[in-house]
Amino acid sequence: MYKRCHHCGATNLNNVKKCRRCGLSLEGNNNLALAFAISGLIFYIPANLFPILQTNKFFKSTTNTIIDGIFVLWQKGDYPIAIIVFLASVLIPVLKFIIIFYLIYSVKKRNCRFLRLKEKLYKFIELTGHWSLLDVFVVVVLSGLIHSQSISVIPREGALYFLIMVIFTVFSVISLDITELGEYCGRYSRSKN
Repeated sequence: MYKRCHHCGATNLNNVKKCRRCGLSLEGNNNLALAFAISGLIFYIPANLFPILQTNKFFKSTTNTIIDGIFVLWQKGDYPIAIIVFLASVLIPVLKFIIIFYLIYSVKKRNCRFLRLKEKLYKFIELTGHWSLLDVFVVVVLSGLIHSQSISVIPREGALYFLIMVIFTVFSVISLDITELGEYCGRYSRSKN
């Protein structure tokens, strides 16, 4: 049985750890994807615990976390915006972490069940990566637009943690290689027939 190098494309024996042509690891980038995903998850916690935004109005200063902002928007009747912020800041990042860990686990265990679903899940996390910076974008736009004598909006540490979390999840998705699973499952199904 043979293994293809993800870096140079050379065919190697299945029992070797390094490519005979380029010398790089044949284990793929999934360990790197796992490291990025764990790092992103670590930064996701303070991104939701620390304030993302500080509003100074006259002599009153208020800070809001992501969840606080969602509740404030909901209470003010801005339901569509509250739902969008909830989806982009809470639900989709949690789903992305679950999917990334599931795909990494499937590749490591060479689980061929639901291969088409796994490919669709991968496409989902790849597509949602473009929208991951929505919160940080909103904070930056608000900071730039609302800056007068009486009102100012200041990004806080939660926005930085959220930005770092997004960067780590994007790197995790880029590093994730599910083609190895597709190749293995294709060979596995052909060998069974």
